[in-house]
Amino acid sequence: MEIENHYINRSGWLRAAVLGANDGILSTTSLAIGVAAASVTREPILLAAVAGLAAGALSMAAGEYVSVSSQADVETADLKREKLELQNRPESELEELTLIYIQRGLNKALARQVAIELTAHDALGTHARDELGINEITKANPLMAAFASAASFIIGGLLPLLVAIFAPLKEMVVYQYGFSILFLALSGILAAKAGGSHTLKAVLRICIWGTFAMAMSALVGYLFGVQTT
Repeated sequence: MEIENHYINRSGWLRAAVLGANDGILSTTSLAIGVAAASVTREPILLAAVAGLAAGALSMAAGEYVSVSSQADVETADLKREKLELQNRPESELEELTLIYIQRGLNKALARQVAIELTAHDALGTHARDELGINEITKANPLMAAFASAASFIIGGLLPLLVAIFAPLKEMVVYQYGFSILFLALSGILAAKAGGSHTLKAVLRICIWGTFAMAMSALVGYLFGVQTT
């Protein structure tokens, strides 16, 4: 029998990678648009894009590592607590597992038998999966999440940086917006394909919110920027 491939297997790295790429595109573009709206030279735009790219990648990596590490700490603490309960209150834990299976649709006798057999096979693993919702697929991996976030942020942020280098200065805001929407739409399509979700919904969601963020950045630049010749 052929083993099915499920999209949930990709959830850990996919979330971090999509978030990083989108943030790289949107953050760097918004910075470039804000500065472009307030400047008549290219140098400040490039400086803002490069600084935003470097700071954003490090910030994403650090934030993702700390966040996922905290999740991993909680999972580890819960597993230690569950291990102690299995040692000190095995019958109570067996009843708890039986109740879980009853709530999932098994009759009491079958639920009890399943709980007994799974406990004999791997008590801690069974409780981690069925009581705590922890398994190898969704288990927190701080280093993987941090690397995926930083790498994808850099990839995403390089795109608006290239626009800042090559786009005509007078139409910089228009070019940044146009290309960023294209990049964001492509990111949404790739994320939807990788995750097996609805493509149009993913693209609309990211483009609408991206447009709002960039519009606010441009508004700030036009209102508070000092245009000099």
